[in-house]
Amino acid sequence: MTLLLAGDIGGTKTILQLVETSDSSAIHTIYQESYHSADFPDLVPIVQQFLLKANTLTPEKACFAIAGPIVKNTAKLTNLAWFLDTERLEEELNIPHISLINDFAAVGYGISGLQEQDLLTLQVGKSQPEAPIAIIGAGTGLGQGFLIKQGNEYQVFSSEGGHADFAPRNEIEFQLLKYLLGKHDIQRVSVERVVSGMGIVAIYQFLRDRKFAAESPDIAQVVRTWEQQAGQEEKIDAGAVIGKAALEERDRLCEQTLQLFIEAYGAEAGNLALKLLPYGGLYIAGGIAPKILPLIQNNDFLLNFTQKGRMRRLLEEIPVYVILNPQVGLIGAALCAARL
Repeated sequence: MTLLLAGDIGGTKTILQLVETSDSSAIHTIYQESYHSADFPDLVPIVQQFLLKANTLTPEKACFAIAGPIVKNTAKLTNLAWFLDTERLEEELNIPHISLINDFAAVGYGISGLQEQDLLTLQVGKSQPEAPIAIIGAGTGLGQGFLIKQGNEYQVFSSEGGHADFAPRNEIEFQLLKYLLGKHDIQRVSVERVVSGMGIVAIYQFLRDRKFAAESPDIAQVVRTWEQQAGQEEKIDAGAVIGKAALEERDRLCEQTLQLFIEAYGAEAGNLALKLLPYGGLYIAGGIAPKILPLIQNNDFLLNFTQKGRMRRLLEEIPVYVILNPQVGLIGAALCAARL
């Protein structure tokens, strides 16, 4: 058995997991702990505290999934003054082999470790085992990535596809684009500004300001508080509140917001699928989809996913899944560590 350390490192929260593995496909969790990242000056003291509390031997290998780009085995967290370097971490933690990977790449590695109950099938399609796999996930931002089969394993590639241009397709989306350009005084709008947690709030603000429906007092208070907290590290999750109200069908403006959000989400997933033709499956990750699952399951997501003119039949053959396991990134980090 090999002792491994997996980590999901974010600007707000750091989750560490100690696992045992006998091969690269089977892992067993021994101990897990969560920490508030800003309470520590660096990752090293968190890991040291974690291993001391776990009361175990030093792991042989470690992989940390980082919310940000990895450049030459180093990472600087976007919302935290941490600079991580694999050589320094190996030396200070006395762990022989350490890898840093992008958090969405970790999701890619984690797919192979998921069980049947961790997935919900939106579209069965016609799976091709040797074909690429695509991942898209709306959460705080919009992650995109893909996997390519090489021998018996998949190689995982992250991307910055969430920062591609938002492409409006109808009158209301053109109005949304113009609204965002003016509101933020910017020259372009990325798809992440629409398909993400902040995108849900942006769509709500657009529909509110254009008076598409009346605003209820309780939701209005939440959104006003969110607007006043702009720029703060921690603030109320207005997107989650809007999504919950839409799911419960108790607020017309929130329902319209999620309708537009899901249509844009499906369309962008379809754009990614056109570029990769992922007959190995398109996986929807991120924290939003599981929370609004009944809304994702209705026909609007898949309708907009496949609504690509002459390419419609191609997209109807791509298997589409929603990842339900919130720890897919940790699973991926552990499986990546096992490969080191």
